[in-house]
Amino acid sequence: MSTKITVRTDGSIRVEGDFELFDKEGNKFDLAGRTRIALCRCGHSKDKPFCDSTHKEIGFRSEIKARALPPPEPKL
Repeated sequence: MSTKITVRTDGSIRVEGDFELFDKEGNKFDLAGRTRIALCRCGHSKDKPFCDSTHKEIGFRSEIKARALPPPEPKL
């Protein structure tokens, strides 16, 4: 199964499929076999990096629409 990442309007980042999650030191999270997680985007979750739905309580708003990114700058 490929990985699908969905940035939800006014909510979390949903990750589904075959993936691994690591902290900044390279330590792997034990996801207990999960193939779906929600990552916090509002910054207020008490279970970071995972979403605990606090965004609903604090009124987090962020409209997300897909768009094309400009080409990356060439590396010198």
